[in-house]
Amino acid sequence: MSVQERKQRERAERERLIVATARELAEQQGWDAVTTRRLAERIEYSQPVLYSHFRGKREIIGAVALDGAAEMAVAVRAAASTANSPRERVAALARAYLDFAARNPAVYDALFQLDGGLAFADEDTPEPLKDAFAALLESLGEVAGEGVAPGLFTEVFWASLHGLATLTRAGRLPPEDIEPRVELLVDRLAMT
Repeated sequence: MSVQERKQRERAERERLIVATARELAEQQGWDAVTTRRLAERIEYSQPVLYSHFRGKREIIGAVALDGAAEMAVAVRAAASTANSPRERVAALARAYLDFAARNPAVYDALFQLDGGLAFADEDTPEPLKDAFAALLESLGEVAGEGVAPGLFTEVFWASLHGLATLTRAGRLPPEDIEPRVELLVDRLAMT
Protein backbone atom coordinates (compact mmCIF):
# COMPACT_ATOMS: atom_id res chain seq x y z
CA MET A 1 0.00 0.00 0.00
CA SER A 2 1.35 3.39 -0.95
CA VAL A 3 1.66 6.30 1.45
CA GLN A 4 -1.09 8.10 -0.47
CA GLU A 5 -3.46 5.12 -0.17
CA ARG A 6 -2.73 4.81 3.55
CA LYS A 7 -3.45 8.52 4.08
CA GLN A 8 -6.71 8.24 2.15
CA ARG A 9 -7.74 5.22 4.21
CA GLU A 10 -6.88 7.01 7.47
CA ARG A 11 -8.82 10.08 6.33
CA ALA A 12 -11.87 7.96 5.49
CA GLU A 13 -11.62 6.24 8.90
CA ARG A 14 -11.46 9.61 10.69
CA GLU A 15 -14.47 10.81 8.73
CA ARG A 16 -16.46 7.67 9.66
CA LEU A 17 -15.46 8.19 13.31
CA ILE A 18 -16.64 11.81 13.25
CA VAL A 19 -19.98 10.87 11.70
CA ALA A 20 -20.52 7.89 14.03
CA THR A 21 -19.65 9.99 17.08
CA ALA A 22 -21.95 12.82 15.99
CA ARG A 23 -24.77 10.34 15.47
CA GLU A 24 -24.19 8.70 18.84
CA LEU A 25 -24.09 12.05 20.63
CA ALA A 26 -27.22 13.26 18.82
CA GLU A 27 -29.12 10.06 19.65
CA GLN A 28 -28.09 10.32 23.31
CA GLN A 29 -28.45 14.07 23.93
CA GLY A 30 -30.03 15.66 20.86
CA TRP A 31 -28.53 17.64 18.02
CA ASP A 32 -27.97 20.72 20.20
CA ALA A 33 -25.32 18.72 22.04
CA VAL A 34 -23.37 18.09 18.83
CA THR A 35 -20.68 20.73 18.65
CA THR A 36 -17.26 20.60 17.06
CA ARG A 37 -15.70 21.07 20.49
CA ARG A 38 -17.55 18.07 21.95
CA LEU A 39 -16.87 15.96 18.88
CA ALA A 40 -13.16 16.83 19.02
CA GLU A 41 -13.03 15.85 22.70
CA ARG A 42 -14.85 12.56 22.12
CA ILE A 43 -12.78 11.42 19.15
CA GLU A 44 -9.55 12.84 20.58
CA TYR A 45 -8.68 14.98 17.58
CA SER A 46 -8.36 18.73 17.41
CA GLN A 47 -11.13 20.94 16.07
CA PRO A 48 -8.99 21.83 13.01
CA VAL A 49 -8.93 18.11 12.13
CA LEU A 50 -12.74 18.08 12.20
CA TYR A 51 -12.83 21.17 10.02
CA SER A 52 -10.50 19.47 7.54
CA HIS A 53 -13.31 16.94 6.99
CA PHE A 54 -16.44 19.04 7.49
CA ARG A 55 -16.90 22.81 7.30
CA GLY A 56 -19.28 22.70 10.22
CA LYS A 57 -22.23 21.08 11.90
CA ARG A 58 -24.45 21.41 8.83
CA GLU A 59 -22.15 19.14 6.80
CA ILE A 60 -21.94 16.67 9.68
CA ILE A 61 -25.74 16.54 9.81
CA GLY A 62 -25.72 15.93 6.06
CA ALA A 63 -23.25 13.06 6.43
CA VAL A 64 -25.36 11.47 9.17
CA ALA A 65 -28.42 11.88 6.93
CA LEU A 66 -26.72 10.12 4.02
CA ASP A 67 -25.70 7.20 6.22
CA GLY A 68 -29.23 7.07 7.61
CA ALA A 69 -30.79 7.09 4.15
CA ALA A 70 -28.65 4.11 3.17
CA GLU A 71 -29.65 2.26 6.35
CA MET A 72 -33.32 3.05 5.84
CA ALA A 73 -33.19 1.78 2.25
CA VAL A 74 -31.69 -1.50 3.46
CA ALA A 75 -34.31 -1.85 6.21
CA VAL A 76 -37.23 -1.14 3.88
CA ARG A 77 -35.96 -3.51 1.19
CA ALA A 78 -35.30 -6.26 3.73
CA ALA A 79 -38.79 -5.96 5.17
CA ALA A 80 -40.47 -5.89 1.78
CA SER A 81 -38.45 -8.87 0.52
CA THR A 82 -40.00 -11.18 3.11
CA ALA A 83 -43.58 -10.47 2.02
CA ASN A 84 -45.55 -12.68 -0.34
CA SER A 85 -48.05 -10.25 -1.83
CA PRO A 86 -48.18 -6.57 -2.81
CA ARG A 87 -50.32 -5.79 0.25
CA GLU A 88 -47.90 -7.56 2.59
CA ARG A 89 -44.95 -5.75 0.95
CA VAL A 90 -46.54 -2.35 1.43
CA ALA A 91 -47.46 -3.10 5.05
CA ALA A 92 -43.96 -4.43 5.77
CA LEU A 93 -42.43 -1.36 4.12
CA ALA A 94 -44.61 0.95 6.25
CA ARG A 95 -43.73 -0.87 9.47
CA ALA A 96 -40.01 -0.86 8.63
CA TYR A 97 -40.09 2.87 7.84
CA LEU A 98 -41.94 3.76 11.06
CA ASP A 99 -39.68 1.46 13.09
CA PHE A 100 -36.57 3.07 11.60
CA ALA A 101 -37.90 6.54 12.47
CA ALA A 102 -38.73 5.48 16.04
CA ARG A 103 -35.41 3.68 16.66
CA ASN A 104 -33.24 6.43 15.13
CA PRO A 105 -34.83 9.78 16.00
CA ALA A 106 -31.66 11.86 15.58
CA VAL A 107 -30.90 10.25 12.23
CA TYR A 108 -34.51 10.76 11.15
CA ASP A 109 -34.22 14.42 12.13
CA ALA A 110 -30.98 14.72 10.16
CA LEU A 111 -32.76 13.26 7.14
CA PHE A 112 -36.01 15.19 7.24
CA GLN A 113 -36.07 17.96 9.83
CA LEU A 114 -32.63 19.58 9.97
CA ASP A 115 -30.65 21.44 7.34
CA GLY A 116 -27.85 19.15 6.28
CA GLY A 117 -27.26 21.04 3.05
CA LEU A 118 -28.63 18.18 0.95
CA ALA A 119 -30.74 18.59 -2.15
CA PHE A 120 -33.94 16.55 -2.32
CA ALA A 121 -35.92 15.89 -5.50
CA ASP A 122 -33.27 17.56 -7.59
CA GLU A 123 -30.65 16.51 -10.12
CA ASP A 124 -28.05 17.21 -7.40
CA THR A 125 -29.70 14.84 -4.94
CA PRO A 126 -27.03 12.55 -3.44
CA GLU A 127 -27.26 8.89 -4.41
CA PRO A 128 -28.17 7.56 -0.91
CA LEU A 129 -31.25 9.82 -0.86
CA LYS A 130 -32.25 8.71 -4.36
CA ASP A 131 -31.79 5.10 -3.33
CA ALA A 132 -33.93 5.51 -0.20
CA PHE A 133 -36.74 6.86 -2.37
CA ALA A 134 -36.17 4.04 -4.86
CA ALA A 135 -36.51 1.51 -2.02
CA LEU A 136 -40.00 2.90 -1.36
CA LEU A 137 -40.88 3.12 -5.04
CA GLU A 138 -39.96 -0.52 -5.67
CA SER A 139 -42.88 -1.75 -3.57
CA LEU A 140 -45.25 1.18 -3.83
CA GLY A 141 -45.02 1.60 -7.58
CA GLU A 142 -46.75 -1.74 -8.12
CA VAL A 143 -49.83 -0.63 -6.16
CA ALA A 144 -50.11 2.94 -7.42
CA GLY A 145 -53.14 2.12 -9.51
CA GLU A 146 -54.08 2.67 -13.08
CA GLY A 147 -53.41 6.16 -14.35
CA VAL A 148 -51.42 7.16 -11.24
CA ALA A 149 -47.75 7.99 -11.64
CA PRO A 150 -45.79 5.59 -9.40
CA GLY A 151 -43.41 8.34 -8.27
CA LEU A 152 -46.28 10.63 -7.31
CA PHE A 153 -48.02 7.84 -5.43
CA THR A 154 -44.78 7.04 -3.60
CA GLU A 155 -44.41 10.70 -2.58
CA VAL A 156 -47.94 10.77 -1.13
CA PHE A 157 -47.50 7.48 0.71
CA TRP A 158 -44.09 8.59 2.01
CA ALA A 159 -45.60 11.88 3.20
CA SER A 160 -48.24 9.89 5.07
CA LEU A 161 -45.58 7.75 6.73
CA HIS A 162 -43.55 10.83 7.61
CA GLY A 163 -46.61 12.42 9.17
CA LEU A 164 -47.32 9.32 11.24
CA ALA A 165 -43.69 9.07 12.35
CA THR A 166 -43.42 12.75 13.24
CA LEU A 167 -46.78 13.08 14.98
CA THR A 168 -46.31 9.87 16.97
CA ARG A 169 -42.85 10.91 18.13
CA ALA A 170 -44.12 14.35 19.12
CA GLY A 171 -46.80 12.73 21.29
CA ARG A 172 -49.61 14.02 19.06
CA LEU A 173 -50.72 10.46 18.22
CA PRO A 174 -50.83 7.60 20.73
CA PRO A 175 -47.97 5.15 19.99
CA GLU A 176 -50.07 2.09 20.79
CA ASP A 177 -52.20 2.70 17.68
CA ILE A 178 -49.37 2.40 15.14
CA GLU A 179 -50.53 -0.94 13.78
CA PRO A 180 -54.15 0.14 13.13
CA ARG A 181 -52.80 3.25 11.39
CA VAL A 182 -50.54 1.14 9.16
CA GLU A 183 -53.44 -1.16 8.30
CA LEU A 184 -55.69 1.80 7.47
CA LEU A 185 -53.02 3.47 5.38
CA VAL A 186 -52.31 0.29 3.44
CA ASP A 187 -55.97 -0.63 2.95
CA ARG A 188 -57.26 2.81 2.01
CA LEU A 189 -54.35 4.37 0.16
CA ALA A 190 -52.36 1.53 -1.31
CA MET A 191 -55.01 -1.08 -1.90
CA THR A 192 -57.93 0.95 -3.28
